[in-house]
Amino acid sequence: MKPKLLTVGKVANTHGIRGELKVWPETDFPEQRFKSGAGLLLVSPDEAKTMPLTVVTARPQKTVYIVKFKEFDNINQAEPYKGWSLKVSAEERAKLDRDEFYFHDIIGCDVRTEEGEAVGVVTDILRPGANDVWVVKRTNGKTAYIPYIADVVLDVDVAGKVVTIRLMEGLLE
Repeated sequence: MKPKLLTVGKVANTHGIRGELKVWPETDFPEQRFKSGAGLLLVSPDEAKTMPLTVVTARPQKTVYIVKFKEFDNINQAEPYKGWSLKVSAEERAKLDRDEFYFHDIIGCDVRTEEGEAVGVVTDILRPGANDVWVVKRTNGKTAYIPYIADVVLDVDVAGKVVTIRLMEGLLE
């Protein structure tokens, strides 16, 4: 069985002629993932090919990170990897505080009211601003948008894959 891998970034483009890559971060911990000495796995879009990499240096630049890997000395070595993903094993995921969750832990969870009534399944998480919004495909086929706030999300049981919510007026309309 293949180990579970988590995506921490995607190669957007090359940068300069020394083999640096522009990486679009897909992690809440880019400083940790792209720090000097960090090991990452470069994975092809079809997931058929992989290559272990070691970060030499990284620096933020607007919405990307410019990352230099030990394995690439020039643009010609780095060029073929545009569009590839950077991953780590699930065992390497960062520890979270008590009320923090990884998106992949929440997506797929059953949503129930505090009375135990089935509402649906979390299918996506939006980040519009002040708080996250969990997209729930309801049992009736409609979509509900559940704000991730203490008044609404009462409990998240990651192991049991169940989210308990308090219905507020107009929440499921």
